[in-house]
Amino acid sequence: MERDPSLDALLGLDGQVFVINPETGHWVRFVVRRVPATDSKPHGLDYSLTLHGPHGERLVGFDNAHAVRKGSGPGRRTGAAFDHKHRLRTVRPYDYRDAAALLEDFWAEVDAVLREKGVIR
Repeated sequence: MERDPSLDALLGLDGQVFVINPETGHWVRFVVRRVPATDSKPHGLDYSLTLHGPHGERLVGFDNAHAVRKGSGPGRRTGAAFDHKHRLRTVRPYDYRDAAALLEDFWAEVDAVLREKGVIR
């Protein structure tokens, strides 16, 4: 696997919590650790990047903690993809490319949700 030059920046965020808007109480949290590469975590990372609302509820999350269910209804099945994103009440597979793209995609989703909620313009 080729070295990802943006990986150090992502790993450096592990344990960080940032208040996005002190007036509304929105905040983000980063949990990022190296793990042995496996089929479920081929990039050798265990990560969770989350945006929370004023009462601690998760509004956005990018993680690889569990397999993603594909489809809907009784035919829905658990897929092999572990990288996924939570957006409000939906969960979708996420195509992990590298650490820089993960950070860019996370912040874009955070901005979109905060705009929808009227927290930012």
